[in-house]
Amino acid sequence: MRSPWRHPARVVPFAFLVLIIAGTGLMMLPAARAEPGHAPFVTALFTAASAVCVTGLSVVDTPTYWSTFGQVLLTVLSQIGGFGIMTLATLLSMLVSRRLGLRGRLLAQAESAGLTGANLAGLLRRVAMVMLIAESAITVVLTLRFWLGYDYTFGRALWEAVFHAVQAFNNAGFALYSDSLVGFVTDPWICVTLALGVLAGSIGFPVLFELAREWRTPGCWSTHTWLTVIGSLIFTLVGFVVFLVFEWRNPGTLGPLSTSGKVLAAFTQDVMTRSGGFNSVDLGNLNSETIAVTNGLMFVGGGSASTAGGIKITTFLLLAYVIWAEIRGEPDVVIRKRRIAEETQRQAVTVALLGVALVATGTVVLDALTDGIPFDRVLFEVTSAFATVGLSTGITAGLPPSGQVVLVVLMFCGRVGTIAVGTAIALNTRRRLYRYPEERPLVG
Repeated sequence: MRSPWRHPARVVPFAFLVLIIAGTGLMMLPAARAEPGHAPFVTALFTAASAVCVTGLSVVDTPTYWSTFGQVLLTVLSQIGGFGIMTLATLLSMLVSRRLGLRGRLLAQAESAGLTGANLAGLLRRVAMVMLIAESAITVVLTLRFWLGYDYTFGRALWEAVFHAVQAFNNAGFALYSDSLVGFVTDPWICVTLALGVLAGSIGFPVLFELAREWRTPGCWSTHTWLTVIGSLIFTLVGFVVFLVFEWRNPGTLGPLSTSGKVLAAFTQDVMTRSGGFNSVDLGNLNSETIAVTNGLMFVGGGSASTAGGIKITTFLLLAYVIWAEIRGEPDVVIRKRRIAEETQRQAVTVALLGVALVATGTVVLDALTDGIPFDRVLFEVTSAFATVGLSTGITAGLPPSGQVVLVVLMFCGRVGTIAVGTAIALNTRRRLYRYPEERPLVG
């Protein structure tokens, strides 16, 4: 009998599917619901999938629908989902590097700053340590703020701090407030702390590990780390400026705030837009221009082997470099004096086009299942689900059960699909001993 480990790319979808099924069963327990009775199957399935896939979309009001036990389940499922995606993605990247042969393995080790030499136990300890440190730091700040600034009891302050710290670092986005973070829109202690937690989780474990060792010497960074850091800065700046420009006078979002409040809200919402799932303004009142840009930012997502979703920053920037090299007529795609392998280029194109296909198909299907919902709102919802962001303009709860199942499929595919597809392509790369005659069809 063949071992499933002969096809490691199948392990990630299977593991997440099992966890979603188990989570659905637990969320259907009567103890998980605040009111008598158990949650309907689709509601439990949607919530479990959203938590495991660290998305944050919800068809019910989290603080009132779920009991304390149910909220603890959400925390545990989000933590397991975030930890699992970081470790499994990093392990698969290690496996890929070991299948490349001696030359490719040496290059991969150089590019990952020695990460590929880590053993399984060491990797798990490092990931767990990073998560523990980050979530503990967020918890301390939030606990003190809730306790001293909002007169919460210490027990309530600690619980809400732990819940939101886990949601932030794992980029899940569930909140214990019906309006998410809208009530704290001008509070930098809450918003900035959670935004930085989201940013740390969306960078990716390999990059965090390398930055911890080489933060003073950017010239020594691997190409992957350099692309992730530069890309994160660029997309954060673009989103921040766009949000300020288009929403500055919008009475439903930034309009009523002071200048400093607008800047804070724009920064917070910008960081949350690409993966976090929290919202500090009412997204249902966003201008259409902001929604369009937000769709693009969500689709790109965060760093590889991180808790963020999307096609990933490195994928997008690699495609940009491919286009630039083609425009200039360059025979090779070169980044920081490093030639990018053709296999990597094809992998980036495949992941991006499959992402476009999923979003397009999901939008068409969901639009056909709904009536009276503007198309841009449907596209926003689908993109948020695929990119496991968790933002919504407020239409999630009103979708029919069939539409909610569509979003569940998109969350699952968006969470594990890019990793599984990318790994499968890398592991299935074969060298032919012959080549067919070349021909050039017309393009454009």
